[in-house]
Amino acid sequence: QVQLVESGGGLVQPGGSLRLSCAISKRLISFNTMGWYRQAPGKERELVATITNYGSTRYADSVKGRFTISRDNAKNTVYLQMNSLKPEDTAVYYCHLRTVVAENWGQGTQVTVSS
Repeated sequence: QVQLVESGGGLVQPGGSLRLSCAISKRLISFNTMGWYRQAPGKERELVATITNYGSTRYADSVKGRFTISRDNAKNTVYLQMNSLKPEDTAVYYCHLRTVVAENWGQGTQVTVSS
């Protein structure tokens, strides 16, 4: 069973930055996509950004130019650098892994943007 463990959430002021990390418990050897999703109170979970093992990325329009997704395949880790944070970025952020046979979710990490 693959486990995804997120870290790096917290409270930050508007305009600030945070970096989320997600460590995967096993080495990935097949085609896969890792990503970050978020869910705000009373809203559906939405895609934030994804990255394939070849490095191809995709972003939600609301975070383009502010967030950057990256991965270190040697460390089985994916990152989300979040800059210029806004109150509307407040949500629980979930790490996601999709392979050719399965998908897995992390437990989520809270990001709160507030003054």
